[in-house]
Amino acid sequence: MTLRPIRFGTSGWRGVIGEEFTLPRARAVVRGVARWLKETRQPLRVLVAHDSRPGGARLSSESSALLASEGVRVERVPGVTPTPVLARAVTGRRHGAGLIFTASHNPASYQGLKVFAATGGVLERAPTRRLEQLANGALREGELERAGERARGRPGARVEPVDLLPEYRAALHLRLDCGGSARRPVRVYYDAMHGAGAGVLDRVLEDSGARVRGSRLGRDARFAGVGPDPVAAKLGDLGRAVAGGRGLRLGIATDGDADRYAAVDETGRVLSATEAVALLVDHLARTGRIHRGVAISVATGSLVERVAQSHGLAVTRHPIGFKWLTAALHAGEADCAGEESGGFVWAPHGFDKDGILAGALLAEIVATTGAPLGARLAELEREHGPCHCGRTEGSADAGCIERLAVLLRDPPRRVGSARVVAVDRHDGLRLALADGFLMLRASGTEPVVRVYAEAPSAAALRARLGLGARWLAGRSSGNLAN
Repeated sequence: MTLRPIRFGTSGWRGVIGEEFTLPRARAVVRGVARWLKETRQPLRVLVAHDSRPGGARLSSESSALLASEGVRVERVPGVTPTPVLARAVTGRRHGAGLIFTASHNPASYQGLKVFAATGGVLERAPTRRLEQLANGALREGELERAGERARGRPGARVEPVDLLPEYRAALHLRLDCGGSARRPVRVYYDAMHGAGAGVLDRVLEDSGARVRGSRLGRDARFAGVGPDPVAAKLGDLGRAVAGGRGLRLGIATDGDADRYAAVDETGRVLSATEAVALLVDHLARTGRIHRGVAISVATGSLVERVAQSHGLAVTRHPIGFKWLTAALHAGEADCAGEESGGFVWAPHGFDKDGILAGALLAEIVATTGAPLGARLAELEREHGPCHCGRTEGSADAGCIERLAVLLRDPPRRVGSARVVAVDRHDGLRLALADGFLMLRASGTEPVVRVYAEAPSAAALRARLGLGARWLAGRSSGNLAN
């Protein structure tokens, strides 16, 4: 039987349990990591952890033993761990790599593995391709079951338990403005979506003086049947709770492994990722905590650029995938980075997206300014102009992928009544317009094709997203004529 090759996506390797993701294939990837460390002469020290998904504890235990059987010193986190906690620790503890079993925001039917380099970010393209080769080599060699038996024959060999949470919380607390007479009491409504952020972000918020009302805090491997993706369609209860509250308040949600976040303003509206990043950049700049610049993805709206530039900060755009933003941080181009899907990080604290950090900083904005998020955002838009951003998605069936390929070969010259002023094919198809953009891209983590857009009004945004979806569905051709 021909083995399906293991392929990494935008952020690690993941797939449906029992199909793409199986225990033998997971062992192959772990063996590939051990070989990669040896051939690149990285430190033979690895951190291993898991989130709350099915089989996480077994996967991390067996992987730790397998790495130990290869002569790798392993520190394993026994309990459920948010991804940003592990990512930050890889750099701080000088490990060669960090592994966490998680499928992030994907539905519960998925499992996955993120591999972090010593830089604190997920592996970049070249080492990822090499790791794929090594993992697929292990599959072809038929070593997996023997490797598994060897690993089980040496339980705990060179595997040390470690608790990373106290170190993470202490480091974050030092970065936050938790004192001062100007700080106001704030109520934070926190939706953990049954993920790994439960018990972590809520405690950070409480330690900083916030009053926290939590929901979906119980860890559930099945996420109560709802995929742990903090998008507006899944945050209705959170929005209603915030809107019905009193005083200074906001809502925060984190995804399954707490590396992504969403913010809810005092009216119950879920902010776009662009709006949230703009608020974070403005706050860090106003408080003198960023100086070099800001890195954002190509699908992030222009409000972030306008806000950053008003503070004298350079802005660089990068392909979708936080690893590109991590590289910009390490290159010294920026102090913080944000993206269109709820990823944000501030370099003094870490180098990969961190929903816990973002949530704590958003609460800090409200507490230190005394202004609700919606009111603060309105001030930014009065000063820098409005920004309406969003995304939608459809199944990546063969017809949809073919239509995307046609659009890439022969891009439209107009999007509705707006003329296309530039075309970028480096990461899907991005059509720049005088007042925004439209972007079509196949996901690197799920079998979907996404449509991203920015427009000058909410109505124009809906129209652009709808037009992009119709193009992919083959139900519109009026704007495809050149």
